[in-house]
Order: sequence, then structure tokens, then C-alpha cells
Amino acid sequence: MLHDRVALVTGSTSGIGRVTALELARRGAKIVVASNEGGRIPEVVGEIRGLASEAEGYEVDVTSRPGLEEMVKKATDRFGRIDILVNNAGITRDNLMIRMKDSEWEDVLNVNLSSAFYLTRLVLRSMMKARYGRIINVASVVGVSGNAGQANYAASKAGLIGFSKSVAREVAARGVTVNCVAPGFIQTRMTDALNAAAREAMLAQIPLGTMGKAEDVACAIAFLASDEAGYITGETIHVNGGMYMA
Repeated sequence: MLHDRVALVTGSTSGIGRVTALELARRGAKIVVASNEGGRIPEVVGEIRGLASEAEGYEVDVTSRPGLEEMVKKATDRFGRIDILVNNAGITRDNLMIRMKDSEWEDVLNVNLSSAFYLTRLVLRSMMKARYGRIINVASVVGVSGNAGQANYAASKAGLIGFSKSVAREVAARGVTVNCVAPGFIQTRMTDALNAAAREAMLAQIPLGTMGKAEDVACAIAFLASDEAGYITGETIHVNGGMYMA
């Protein structure tokens, strides 16, 4: 259980982030909902409060260091601390390498990787002082396998894995763990937009024969956030139905 723990989840108004925020709340955590989708925040905060958990929501651009600083200050003033950080915010800007624009590369790296650096740095000192912290970064199967047309996305997710291992070594002695969860093909708004042929090609790569659900990823994140995972750090848990086996 996560009773009285405070969890900040980025990108938590849709997809994996939203389901993760709700799962952590069910397990007793107080939730900081962080998203650039301001119109969706009240709905998610309401859902969390409906689970008898405390929640506050903040609209933020995760590429803005001043915006992240302000959000962390407000959340800390409200709850006293942040015990769990889930760096989930992410975007895709797919294109073949030869056609990829600078902006497509920079936008994906800034949202998917640099934001995790900024936020981790903002919360790490207080976690180290408290001698307790859980940082979970949402990577991707393509960060280890690669994928044509996703050089930017794969680089950002591979970067998260290396980042997590490095920070894990730095802060382990202070009781802070840093891990990744790497989803495979998960049913979200992005995969719902695939045509039948693309969906069949995708399923053919998955030994379990079906796409995962956001709940599958959320439960892995919740485990890494728990006290039971206190001896796990610098690791990547793959949630992919067997399509990639490390």
C-alpha cells in the first residue's frame, strides 16, 4: 500500500498516465496531476477524489523549467513533500530519418527526456534528505529494440533508461530508487488510430497475441512505487506481452 505517500504523475490526464494516477490513488497515495491538457485536469482530479484520495491538478508545459519549478513548489506547499515521481509525459513525431525535421527531433527529446531530467532534479534533494523516494520513468520497448521511423522517440526512451541507471547509482545510498517501465504495444488513443493491416502486423509480433492495457503498465509502476520494491533500482521492467525479451 501507498498510504499517505505523495505521487506526482506527468501526462496524467490521458492514457497510461491517467490510469497510473488512479491506480496509485487506489493504493492510498495522494496524487499531483500534471498535464498540459488543462481542460481534462478537473475530471481526473474528481475521479481521484472519488476514490477517497487527495488530489491537486496543475496545468504545466513539461519543457518549461520555470513552469515545472512553480508546479513543484505549489505541490510541495500543498502536500509537504513528493515521495513518488512518475515521469510519464511523452509525445511522438514519427518520420524517416532522412526526412526528419530538427523540430521533430527537438520536440520529442525535450518532452520525453529533458523533462524527466528537470523534474528529477527538482524533487531529488528533498527525497535524499528524507532518505526515501521512488522515481519511475516510462520508457518504451522501442528504446531497446529500435523502430523504423522513430529515431527521435527511440533515442528519447533509450536515454531514459541510461539516465535512470546513472541516477540510481548516485542516490541508492540515500534510500531513493530509480527504475523504468517499458511498455510495448498498449491500447491507447494512438494505437486506436491504426488501420486493420497495421494492427494485424503489430499483433503478429506479440507472443501473447494481444495488445496490453494501460492497467498492465500502471500496475507495474505501482509495484515499483511500493515499499515491496525497495530493493529494486536501476532496472527496466518490460510490459510487452513477450514481443521483446531482454
